Amino acid sequence: MPSVTIRHVPDEVHRAIRVRAAQHGRSAEAEMRAILEAAVRPSNRLKLGSLLAAAGRQVGLTEEEFRVLQSARDQTPARAASFE
Repeated sequence: MPSVTIRHVPDEVHRAIRVRAAQHGRSAEAEMRAILEAAVRPSNRLKLGSLLAAAGRQVGLTEEEFRVLQSARDQTPARAASFE
């Protein structure tokens, strides 16, 4: 797992992180990981799979209709992206 070093963190920010970490019962490092994760993975993000499943239920898609759609789906494996 990668490591990150953040330099020149203001004293008041570092102090606030330590206080917040203590309130949550974890280390300052664990608190920073939680803050970073919450910033890049908001809990209200759109979850496409869940949205599609809900749409299928709302339409009343039967198992047979689902199998027909599944059989028509392109089964070709995706190629890896090339950045060259």
